[in-house]
Amino acid sequence: MSRCLTLLIAAMATTALTAAEPIKLHPANPHYFEFRGRPTVLITSGEHYGAVLNGKFDYSRYLNTLREHGLNLTRTFSGTYREIPGSFNIEENTLGPEPVDFVCPWARSDQPGCADGGNKFDLHRWNDAYFARLKDFVTQAGERGIVVEYVLFCVLYDDGLHQHSPMNAANNIQGIGKIKREEFLAMQEPALHDVQMKFVQKVVGELRDFENVYFEICNEPYFTNVTKEWSEAVSKKIAATEADLSAKHLIAQNIANGTQEVKEPNPLVSILNFHYAHPPDAVAQNFGLNRVIGDDETGFDGTGDDFYRREAWDFILAGGAVFSNLDYSFSVTHPDGTKQYTKSPGGGSPTLRKQLKVLSDFIHGCDFVRMRPENALIRSELPEGVTVRLLANAGKEYAAYLQGGDQLTLSLELPAGRYTATWFETRDGSMLGEQSISHSGGEAELKSPAYKGEAALKLVAE
Repeated sequence: MSRCLTLLIAAMATTALTAAEPIKLHPANPHYFEFRGRPTVLITSGEHYGAVLNGKFDYSRYLNTLREHGLNLTRTFSGTYREIPGSFNIEENTLGPEPVDFVCPWARSDQPGCADGGNKFDLHRWNDAYFARLKDFVTQAGERGIVVEYVLFCVLYDDGLHQHSPMNAANNIQGIGKIKREEFLAMQEPALHDVQMKFVQKVVGELRDFENVYFEICNEPYFTNVTKEWSEAVSKKIAATEADLSAKHLIAQNIANGTQEVKEPNPLVSILNFHYAHPPDAVAQNFGLNRVIGDDETGFDGTGDDFYRREAWDFILAGGAVFSNLDYSFSVTHPDGTKQYTKSPGGGSPTLRKQLKVLSDFIHGCDFVRMRPENALIRSELPEGVTVRLLANAGKEYAAYLQGGDQLTLSLELPAGRYTATWFETRDGSMLGEQSISHSGGEAELKSPAYKGEAALKLVAE
């Protein structure tokens, strides 16, 4: 080997090991992220997780829409799980591609007989086209400042999904997966578990140099018998695959729908994800664990914008750091998010995405790394139907979200000083009013301007 070639190989290896540092927990406050050197909260309203595995989906146009609306996260499923057209009554479900459009991590064999009408899968051979598409997707997301939550696995919710799974023995040439669908993610079949771990190793290796990605172990594991041991095996495989990296990718774990106190957290997990987390009790219950807490799926509360906007403000101002709305206005025919749907398990629209940008601008306009949930500083007796979430860096900066009513006198415990209070409309970010306060210490009464059901307050010491 020539000296020049040796130096080139060494340089390439050094570059790989010193790639841009991946998104991480903020060193000054692990309830939030640091991304590209900046404190970050992840807020989005994204498609139904099929951007990579659905070959007909134009993810460039999709990512452009997220960027145009000031959103910085997308959640995507790996392709170890897919849905089928008609699943869950979702119109033009991006996660349910037509069989010819399904881009799977495993290659098709030359043997017919798969339930979707195509050839069976070869679980011992990778589909190069899939990994090329995945890396291009993550690259394009990064160019637009968008982080990718990459979901490695998902439970099989029903027999129809089981019937079409590549990991069903009937659909692969190895005959792997001869177990009940409820046991697929439970280490019940050694050959299947080996295939799963090899997939984790493969995809984590492929994405090792990307700064804008983190891994979620499994979507909604609580719906079938996904064992703690299996989840820990996945997280350990991620860690082992990245053992030679100086900066590791974050690992997320989906804990529960709604809320649940995590009593024995996996030490390798940095992000605790909840679905339909309203009210945001999951934040307070798990804040002491010093991890990021996310609300990374919404739905089942109508198709309008109001509920999901309120859920987002409520969760982020309670101390959460991830809000990911499931947006059904994105489809294969409308990758720009303009589909007019008549039925779905949730909402999503261009209007909602613009409203979420207001929230993103508001929270990123705060020094939130130095703030924490401080509802104990609220001295008001709130009227029935009114809630207030308060983040504070006591004596310096306060951020509040008011939901309910049309005007409120908010009493806060404040140190002595001069403060500027600015009230905002949460739908369009317009200023509702501003006042200067000279306070001698103790309870301070802040009378809001009139608002329509919700408002935000930013209070800053002069």
